[in-house]
Amino acid sequence: MNEINVIGGGLAGTEAAWQAAESGVKVKLYEMRPVRQTPAHRTEKLAEIVCSNSLKSDEVGTAPYLLKEELRRGNSLVMEAAEATKVPAGAALAVDRGKFADFITEKIEYHPNIKLIREEVKTIPPDEITIIATGPLTSEALTTEIMKLTGDDQLYFYDAIAPIVAADSIDMQIAFKAARYGKGGDDYVNCPFDKEQYETFYNALVEAKSVPLKRFEDTKWFESCLPIEELARRGVDTLRFGCMKPKGLPTPKTGREPYAAVQLRQENLMADVYSLVGFQNHLRYGEQERVLKLIPGLENADFLQFGQIHRNTFINSPKVLMDTLQTIKNPNLFFAGQITGVEGYIESVGTGWLTGLNAARIVKNQNLITAPTMSAIGALCRYVTNAETKNFQPVNITFGLLEQLPVELRKKYRGRRERHQIQVEMALQDWDTWLLSINQTAFKAHK
Repeated sequence: MNEINVIGGGLAGTEAAWQAAESGVKVKLYEMRPVRQTPAHRTEKLAEIVCSNSLKSDEVGTAPYLLKEELRRGNSLVMEAAEATKVPAGAALAVDRGKFADFITEKIEYHPNIKLIREEVKTIPPDEITIIATGPLTSEALTTEIMKLTGDDQLYFYDAIAPIVAADSIDMQIAFKAARYGKGGDDYVNCPFDKEQYETFYNALVEAKSVPLKRFEDTKWFESCLPIEELARRGVDTLRFGCMKPKGLPTPKTGREPYAAVQLRQENLMADVYSLVGFQNHLRYGEQERVLKLIPGLENADFLQFGQIHRNTFINSPKVLMDTLQTIKNPNLFFAGQITGVEGYIESVGTGWLTGLNAARIVKNQNLITAPTMSAIGALCRYVTNAETKNFQPVNITFGLLEQLPVELRKKYRGRRERHQIQVEMALQDWDTWLLSINQTAFKAHK
């Protein structure tokens, strides 16, 4: 076996294919679009982002920053693309999704070690080195094959997409530009509410009609990506302490924080479209337009995309995978991306990065690797391969997953922010040493 298969051309799959190809191994990358589309994708481009264009925080000292920095130092294709196509987003890293997908698609298509095959894979090759990175929208045929392999019923949860509006349809006499607490400049458009406006919006939201979920009777929402109407039903003030919190957003006219606020994030480099942050929902389109136009500043908004709902599929990884992300039953078969139970774009990339290296190592008869215990990628792999299986749920990277500092350092650094900063610094030092030890000598040395 002198080549590997990667099934799925999303973020995890393209990263896996790139790492293996850069290691000198021949790769067949299978992507079923446009032969067969998914309910959420719109194009045939590789690494198409279908939900938020934010890759989350890139603020030094945070867990998401640690994950991104590990990948940057490991020559990640996705992080290179993100840097080349980023748009203003305060302390977050957000990208122009069209240019981002174009960048990765071109890199993959022109790599001499990668053959891109546009067809649906319906069976798992039994005797070939294969990475399954088909993401949360795995096709029915391949899902059936995966179920046979895992021996479990399909696991799933519902995920949602936020609405997008045309920038020139936002009333900037009402809305204003600012980032929360001034971090990153005037990167967001903010729509302020007074108490009466908020109560009117809230009542309309909780009474609005949703699209029925016909496929399953049981609805499993992912807690960090709940539809806004589901959050609203938890209490009248839930949104004001969540995605509509006004903290750190004083209005220019009064200098005071509003009663509530909706933030809109720039979607592309042209700055002509904005998405409503945290406003994923599954309301009927007519209901969305009616309710969302109650937001101050969006009374005449031109909605280019309404919220949508789609099914996400993932395996019970602790029962299926080793910490190298190989399957227990077949060491030549790997899983990467959201299908493993990591949630988030960069979390998916991290697993793709590791599986690409490990699959290439099988071809080259080298020992397989596991990420350092202090690292973010190591923490994610540890979670998906060792968590309790009964209530296994997808996770984002957080400090709660990372290995704690030694007791003496926790006593020395009492403040949480300071502890986290030390934790990140130590993790990156360990990461650099580890990269050198596995002969990843071309990594970027960021100061």
